[in-house]
Amino acid sequence: MGCSNFFFPILIIIIILTEQSSLVESSSSSNKNNKKPTGPVINVTKNLSFPDFSSNNNPRLHQDMKLLGSAIFSTRENGCIQIPPDSPPHTAVDLRHLAGRALHSSPIRLFDPLSQTPSSFQTTFSFQFTTTTTNPTSVNNISGSGLTFIIVPDEFTVGRPGPWLGMLNDVCDDGYKAIGIEFDTRQNPEFGDPNDNHVGINLASIVSSITIDASEVGVNLKDGSIHRAWVHYDGQNKYMDIFLGRENYSLPEKPVFSGPLDLSPFLKEYMFVGFSASTGNVTQIHNILSWNFTSISRAVLRVPSTETCESKIILEQEKIAHHRKTPSSFLIFLAVVFLVLVVLLNLYLSGKRKEDNPKDTLVFPEKKHRPRPPNKPRRFTIAEIQSATRCFSELEELGRDSRGVTYKGTISNGCQVVVKRFSTQFLSSQGLDRKRISKEINLISKIRHPNLVPVRGWCFENRQTMVVYDYLQNGSLDKWLFGVGVLPWTRRFKVVRDVAESLSYLHSRQLAHKNLKTTSVFLDVSFRAVLGDFGFVLDSAESRRFESVVSQKADVFDFGILALEVVGGRRRIMGPDPGEMDLLDLAWAKHESDEKANVVDRRMGSVVNTEQTVRVLEIGLLCTLNENKGRPTMDEVMEFLSLERPVPELPPSRPVALFPYSSTTGLCTGYSCGSFK
Repeated sequence: MGCSNFFFPILIIIIILTEQSSLVESSSSSNKNNKKPTGPVINVTKNLSFPDFSSNNNPRLHQDMKLLGSAIFSTRENGCIQIPPDSPPHTAVDLRHLAGRALHSSPIRLFDPLSQTPSSFQTTFSFQFTTTTTNPTSVNNISGSGLTFIIVPDEFTVGRPGPWLGMLNDVCDDGYKAIGIEFDTRQNPEFGDPNDNHVGINLASIVSSITIDASEVGVNLKDGSIHRAWVHYDGQNKYMDIFLGRENYSLPEKPVFSGPLDLSPFLKEYMFVGFSASTGNVTQIHNILSWNFTSISRAVLRVPSTETCESKIILEQEKIAHHRKTPSSFLIFLAVVFLVLVVLLNLYLSGKRKEDNPKDTLVFPEKKHRPRPPNKPRRFTIAEIQSATRCFSELEELGRDSRGVTYKGTISNGCQVVVKRFSTQFLSSQGLDRKRISKEINLISKIRHPNLVPVRGWCFENRQTMVVYDYLQNGSLDKWLFGVGVLPWTRRFKVVRDVAESLSYLHSRQLAHKNLKTTSVFLDVSFRAVLGDFGFVLDSAESRRFESVVSQKADVFDFGILALEVVGGRRRIMGPDPGEMDLLDLAWAKHESDEKANVVDRRMGSVVNTEQTVRVLEIGLLCTLNENKGRPTMDEVMEFLSLERPVPELPPSRPVALFPYSSTTGLCTGYSCGSFK
């Protein structure tokens, strides 16, 4: 005890003296670090020019412009963008309730996060609203939904049709940053429209913040003539001018709007610019004939560092001289010497006591644990899971199915995760034991693939069985495929290929997914499809005898259903209405009548590679064949999708399965009857 009494005061003195010395050094270094070198501020200009939208005059038109939904490049006159496309004469194409977007394919810097200043920009475009051949009206009675110049954060979302102008949809949450300048030809009182001939400024809402009657400047948007709009925005002064007039006329003297407008809260650093339009019960064709856009953003150039080897040597010498002059360094040295003497004396006295008491308990060296990699899957405790999910709060619930409930959570290191909590009732009904499940989870957690969601860990505690995955911000595929917005075909085809690649990889490792459906396919930040929510289990009657064969064949069957849902844009079972046809039955019926193109989701509009969609549909039907009658492996599916080999010819009619699927029950999951197809 006597040695301890000497030890602690000296330790306190050392800490105090060290802190004083470090404070002096940190203050001097912080003064140097606070002097951030800044370079000259320059303006970076981005210019887009489309005098027309003809591919003959613009060889890179299809690379520079991205069309979504019901937007097309029309061949009329010098070419234009049409939303929706004008149907040929004497056709009965329904153009109601369609929406589309036309965006520049590359994002543009429109906000400086350092200075919190929006970029300045100028844009001018000519447009025309025309009547449709399927809904002929007099010129003065054209009354569609209108056109919007938009600034949006992504290049894949298509808004709702009708009064939403294709600008926003239900998937866009309150934090969705979007700006629109609408030229509306339909009055919607619920949105505060003043009339059916107005200009509106929309800030992250379909309800206009500012509305202007176009008649006040002598413009009738519905008269069928070509109009031109000019939008000038001063980012430094946060001021906007909007002019509206006739094509081939000079800039009008009087703007339709001129006033202060801060766009900063509604901008990200990089945004996409373009147009959106839609139709409702009444249709019109929105034609964009030309477009110019110029943005000017501020940027700071970095000044080359003046630091040299010589300056470093001088700095080190100054530090050494400073330490020598510091009187506290000598005091610290004396205190350390004194402390060492005390410690040595303490060790000597402790050794004498051990010799006098040989029966003292032996002290074993502490076992050294290897440092664990930060992302290596591990076992979680129930307390950690409860803390991450706020005790399985309903607010954290992402979804549920017959297997259990899925929660969103945040673990101790700040990472967001997804927790799949298996239902005790489900596990007991399948006759499964924890040992077998844990073995399978361990196998899956060891694999890594870009198209597979990593397994972060598991939990077997208090009769609970849970699996922890990484969380993906864009959620599951069903939200994008069956929601109000329209996922374009290019994204859908990429999803099909990504899922096929992940399944092919799993099968090559003698593993299977066993739970393939749209809710188990997730989209990462780049909208790459990533497969998660593994099944891990099969029916006890099947798993022990045929698992290596049954589960992979079931995966192929389920992939076929997924491919049909991606092409058709609807779930396999639509609902209890007996008039609705199961998607698989519908696809086979259309194949038998040679009308497979009619299965394709019409919401995607005409900007669809029909040959590609039909090929994917045929691959999907091929995957639902009987196992011994032509059902392919996932390796073969990958070859079909990459055009390395032709798709085998389908039978003229749907084969009769050994255990036929009943579309009225909707109980076939791929594990029960899919494996015997």
